[in-house]
Amino acid sequence: MAGCVPALLPMAWLYVVTGDRLHTTADVPRTEVAVVFGAGLWDGEPSPYLAHRLDAAAELYRAGRVEVLLVTGDNSREEYDEPDAMRAYLVRHGVPDWRIVSDYAGFDTWDSCVRAKKIFGVDRAVLISQGFHIRRAVALCQEAGVASYGVGVDDRHDLTWYYGGAREILAAGKAALDAVFEPDPRFLGPREPGVERALARAR
Repeated sequence: MAGCVPALLPMAWLYVVTGDRLHTTADVPRTEVAVVFGAGLWDGEPSPYLAHRLDAAAELYRAGRVEVLLVTGDNSREEYDEPDAMRAYLVRHGVPDWRIVSDYAGFDTWDSCVRAKKIFGVDRAVLISQGFHIRRAVALCQEAGVASYGVGVDDRHDLTWYYGGAREILAAGKAALDAVFEPDPRFLGPREPGVERALARAR
């Protein structure tokens, strides 16, 4: 018992700080920017879980609830490019290319949140991920200075889902450490005006 309680404290923190910030695609507040987190590629195409995140993002765009989509993922090696695969998928599903901005150094959730704020100048956003991950995403983006609302995409509760849920117990501990110590992302780089330009064009 003495060991379990401290281990679960980070999960309790996530539930407390995100309690009123989770929504569906139908009732999430209208926000200029949505951030879609990467979730892996299969043979160069979005994995089923990532495709469902992108479907939700396209739905929000078509409904007029967001103006610009920031896709953030891993492009740490030449043959693996999550953001470009995400962009191509969204374009095929009716989102204009110029409304999509790519973050190629979103290597984990904290990096994506910090870069959204410091590199892309995002102050407020809808975050899109699976239900087992969305609380951590919202909590970390809040800590990074991005006022956030989360849309947790529903998925079939298969082995991957349960693995993701179990993994979140450990990831919550890392999230708490990130929130306390606020480490720099693996790659920060110069400010990028892509979101600002896309919003200006949308107006």
